[in-house]
Amino acid sequence: MTSSQARDGAAPIPLYRRIRDELKARIEAGEYKPWDRLPSELELARMYGVSRITSRQALDLLGSEGLLVRRQGMGSFVTARRVTQPLVRLTDFVEDMAEAGLQPESRVLGFGAEPASAVVAEMLGLSVETSVYRLDRLRLADGSPIALDWTWLPPQFGRLLIDQDLTQRTIYGILEQDYGIPVVSGEYTIAGFVAEEIQAELLQVPSGSPFLVFDRISYTSSDKPVYYQKRFYRADRVQYRLSLQRTAPGKSAIQSFAPIFTGRSESS
Repeated sequence: MTSSQARDGAAPIPLYRRIRDELKARIEAGEYKPWDRLPSELELARMYGVSRITSRQALDLLGSEGLLVRRQGMGSFVTARRVTQPLVRLTDFVEDMAEAGLQPESRVLGFGAEPASAVVAEMLGLSVETSVYRLDRLRLADGSPIALDWTWLPPQFGRLLIDQDLTQRTIYGILEQDYGIPVVSGEYTIAGFVAEEIQAELLQVPSGSPFLVFDRISYTSSDKPVYYQKRFYRADRVQYRLSLQRTAPGKSAIQSFAPIFTGRSESS
């Protein structure tokens, strides 16, 4: 401990945090670029004269902050730049990507009418077997697959998308700009999911990979459902940060609930 630390009572900075701080600074300075391989635990131990346990702690801390990913038998790699934007606002995919500084792209996999399943009917407030429109889209960020959307719309809204370029325009944009139908509210649930073969192939991950699944219902005025959507996000491309403010004993207010997107996947 230094004399100044002894005087002010500050604890010395652990070695693993010093290593983490230096590596983080080099990443932020661009010395280590996205998907560059970082030194291994053994290499770091030799460079800094510490144990492998200490160097492993430094890498674990960087991983918990989303600055690196580890690949079995390959090493640790710098992730792409991550940018946050708030989820407390109701936004669409294009708006999310634009705010994150990523180039959005949509590929339409299918669009047409089908009978509503029990789940879809309940979400949209319809009778089972009512004809609804289903829109399937693959979502890309900076040219790399990041999400898969399955969207169901009641017929009065779904038919408004016919002949629209759904690779360039969003549902929100079409309804609000072309028809003056405002999307005023939404409800989300977020859950973990293990990729099945169809999702894994489209999103270019191994079957059984982890996904975050969003079930979302968007409403226009008078609480009319505009659509019900399932979005499968690659878990290696997005994570969420929740910020709370303590307002009183036992009470808190949400300040922000923000996704953090990586620019590109390592496989791309």
